Amino acid sequence: MTTQETTIKDQIRQFVNDELAAAKGVTVTSDDESLIDNGVVDSLGIFRLVTFLEENFGVKVGDEEISAENLQSVNVIEQLVLSKAKKK
Repeated sequence: MTTQETTIKDQIRQFVNDELAAAKGVTVTSDDESLIDNGVVDSLGIFRLVTFLEENFGVKVGDEEISAENLQSVNVIEQLVLSKAKKK
């Protein structure tokens, strides 16, 4: 695993824990945990998360990519960012 991948995952995890989970009183225990099923990400949280990804990683998340599958967990979100970064 490269430093860049670690940094991206760490930043995503920190945002999810500090900005989304904390506001709901939820603790995310693993990077594979479903953020939607455990109530961390709701419709407003999805838009906050997408804005965070676009501003911090310089990627564009298209409307068709904003789905439960693409924003399921920290690991899945990291893969989305990495795949988009490679296409730039």
